[in-house]
Amino acid sequence: MTDKEQKAAAKEFAKMWAGKGDEKQDTHRFWMGFLQKVLGVANADEHIKFEKPVQYKGHTTYIDAYIPETRVLIEQKSLGIDLDKKEPRHGEELTPFEQAEQYSQKLPLSEKARYIIVSNFETFRIHDLDKQGFESNYEEIKLCDLEKECHRFGFIIDKNKQMHQREMEISNKAGILVGKLREAILSQYDDPNSPETLKSLNVLLVRLVFCMYAEDAGVFDNHEQFGQYLKQFPVEKLNIKLQELFEVLNTKTENRYRYMDEELAAFPYVNGGLFADNSIEIPKFTDEIVDLLINKASAGFDWSEISPPIFGAIFESTLNPETRRLGGMHYTSIENIHKVIDPLFLSELKTEFNGLIKNFEKAKSAVRDRKKHITESQIAFEAFRDKLASLTFLDPACGSGNFLTETYLSLRRLENEALKAIIECETGMEGQTTMSEANPIKVSINQFYGIEINDFAVAVANTALRIAESQMIKETEEITKKDIEFLPLSSYDNIVEGNALRIDWESVVPKDKLSYIMGNPPFVGYSLQSNSQKQDIQAVYVDSSGKTYKTAGKNDYVSCWYFKAAKLMVGTSIRTAFVSTNSITQGEQVASVWKPLYERFGIHIDFAHRTFRWDSEASLKAHVHCVIVGFSIAENKAERRLFDNGNEKIAKIINPFLIDAPILFIENRSKPLCDVSEMCKGSIPVDDGNFFLTTEEKIAFLKVEPKAERFIKRFYGAREFLHNEERWCLWLLNASPSELKAMPKIMERVQNIKTFRLQSSKEATRKFADYPTRFMEIRQPTTSYIIFPSHSSENRKYIPIGYESPDVICGNANLIIPNASLYEFGVLHSNVHMAWTRAVCGRIKSDYRYSNTIVYNNFPWCSPTAEQKAKIEQTAQAILDARALYPDCSLADLYDELTMPQELRKAHQANDKAVMQAYGFKPDMPESEIVAELMKMYQKLTEG
Repeated sequence: MTDKEQKAAAKEFAKMWAGKGDEKQDTHRFWMGFLQKVLGVANADEHIKFEKPVQYKGHTTYIDAYIPETRVLIEQKSLGIDLDKKEPRHGEELTPFEQAEQYSQKLPLSEKARYIIVSNFETFRIHDLDKQGFESNYEEIKLCDLEKECHRFGFIIDKNKQMHQREMEISNKAGILVGKLREAILSQYDDPNSPETLKSLNVLLVRLVFCMYAEDAGVFDNHEQFGQYLKQFPVEKLNIKLQELFEVLNTKTENRYRYMDEELAAFPYVNGGLFADNSIEIPKFTDEIVDLLINKASAGFDWSEISPPIFGAIFESTLNPETRRLGGMHYTSIENIHKVIDPLFLSELKTEFNGLIKNFEKAKSAVRDRKKHITESQIAFEAFRDKLASLTFLDPACGSGNFLTETYLSLRRLENEALKAIIECETGMEGQTTMSEANPIKVSINQFYGIEINDFAVAVANTALRIAESQMIKETEEITKKDIEFLPLSSYDNIVEGNALRIDWESVVPKDKLSYIMGNPPFVGYSLQSNSQKQDIQAVYVDSSGKTYKTAGKNDYVSCWYFKAAKLMVGTSIRTAFVSTNSITQGEQVASVWKPLYERFGIHIDFAHRTFRWDSEASLKAHVHCVIVGFSIAENKAERRLFDNGNEKIAKIINPFLIDAPILFIENRSKPLCDVSEMCKGSIPVDDGNFFLTTEEKIAFLKVEPKAERFIKRFYGAREFLHNEERWCLWLLNASPSELKAMPKIMERVQNIKTFRLQSSKEATRKFADYPTRFMEIRQPTTSYIIFPSHSSENRKYIPIGYESPDVICGNANLIIPNASLYEFGVLHSNVHMAWTRAVCGRIKSDYRYSNTIVYNNFPWCSPTAEQKAKIEQTAQAILDARALYPDCSLADLYDELTMPQELRKAHQANDKAVMQAYGFKPDMPESEIVAELMKMYQKLTEG
């Protein structure tokens, strides 16, 4: 929205609301309209919260409106209300501002208001709490003056976020254009699927994008120089003319004697290797390609405004989606890049710079030796720039280079701020500074290194960095008021094409030169890995004797980057942070991934983001559940920081489960750690479906085979158990040969099972072809048993478990505990056991994947008194009784947090209390502390 458009919108808004406004009826509509129409905020409902609850003097009261990202608290009154008048509020006489200020004080520290706006629809009073210490210090704006004063409300929205949204929109449009152009050009090649064709196309697209950016951003001398040059040629000659242009861009001006065309010779020398390869094939163009390239992409779009990191990701997304999926590639958003780089190094640099600014402010106001103090500040700013220029970064799976590009932009922005400060130091001072230099820039793209397996992504990353470099030079020119040459490009070959797991990272950048390793390596679960990826893991996870770690075969592909980074960091101060699948911090992978890193290399986790759903900037978004882990080997005196769902906690120690708890590795255990009943998997059929019947199939089957009725049993997989769905199985364990032969339909199924097992590639399965009347693995109890589903939704506070009779056959999608006591049922169904489960179980996406060998067998049980044990048995029975009140409901219905009956919830709360008492835990202990205590218990139980 331009200033002119905003003023017009503000005028219309003021006219619409003149003379009206009721606090209860109109607050929502008024502020939503203000954000959308006056401030141009898209999806305004995602930015402002109405009726935010807050506890005040024992009451729950509500803030009229609150904007979290800028911490703006709005206290809205009806039209005509005096904003200075005190009114009764919970036993006090308060003005609207005092009321709002009291609310702010009751908010968590991270949410306390920075601004308070008090309004009666006619008047806005803006209180900046960072600049005032008393109520009367405010800015007042009248609704009738909104047209000329609307710019003063800029603080309400996060301008960086708004800019980011605009950059995303522009870059998405650019990505769509590139995608259409790619498809149109690809169709003109004789062999569209050949590697040579795809390589030529990728190089061509990168060059076209650079030329269109160059003509819009002033890199080329004339606006639309590229498009205007192409317009003069017929369609059938454009491919030849493009090839000539590329040759010219790669030729120094003094060597262009053979190019007689003045328009061609007017293009600058680019260098940098971007146009060096003359072997690429450019096919003949069509009218469609010409329209896309010249009219829509060149003349119809401004490439100078694209965000290099975002566009790099979108540009790369023109790759085949299936290729991306198989490679495990996911594109990281700018927000998520900063979740990595901010705690890794950027926040520390910003804090350091802010300290320099504070010292400079003191120097400017110094009474004595003012010139000396300012000179010292100037020297400090120069030293800071030198520090920025000394840092070196490696992304060993850099893709389109968005981590490298965003980091480069962040460092250059800091350098530009330092340059502003240095110029201010010079004001009124004598002496020379770096401002006398032709090019004062110290931070360089040569500080950034990458490894990437895809050649197209390498080219995109190089281009994104070049565009970022150009954009930042423009910003520096505005600050220094000096022209800085961008062309010719310096040589840049820091991004290496290759398999990062097979090449020596020191061949890319020596480790004694390296400061930070970062990125978003590919994640692929072991069951989805290709043979070459499995071989990569075997090659990387090698112990000091040269043997592959036994457990490495179950690791996610991303773990290899952790191992190689840890190995490289030994003996250095390098720090590393990666975005990863959350599976490496859950279940059995914790020990197999992290134990070698701790025991062999001595790493420690410096910061971490616990599981969060992560979306990318690419149009085909990857919805995955990720963690971010920052780790190092060298001593790190900084506080350990643990981020979880937007909250930040200072931790004493962060263990591989990403919990503030002792470092430990919970490995597969065949028997329970404590003296409790054993848990095992249900029975495994391996039958190609021949044992199973739906209710309809059962009815039809018994019509033709009535003697089979006593051999048909109710069957529970996890879904049938949780949702009370009917499914049946043939249970022929006690059927005699004569009984079987008297049932031809059953014999037909038995024969199918035998054939299916004989065709298996597994020897063990083929052996069981000799026993086709039985499940391959039978673990069915002969007494009642607890059934525990292996998989359950993360949205349930408790994983539903229950008792079943031996007549119900339990499949291997569940776990079973024969002869389990009510006491065991109560502990397993408690918040204590669920806290342990959530911490150590595996996950599918974010849903629970419970196992006996990791979760149950390693669970540290309490040692209750007889009275405490009896209480748990009592509360466990109360849970079963509460369920019985709803016989028509499935467990999925009963344990949905939205529909859980009150009786069942109360029964669980009583059970939680009883179990917490047996452990000696305080009733209000948060889950993170419960887990920490359980891990301490586990550590004691497993010592030695």
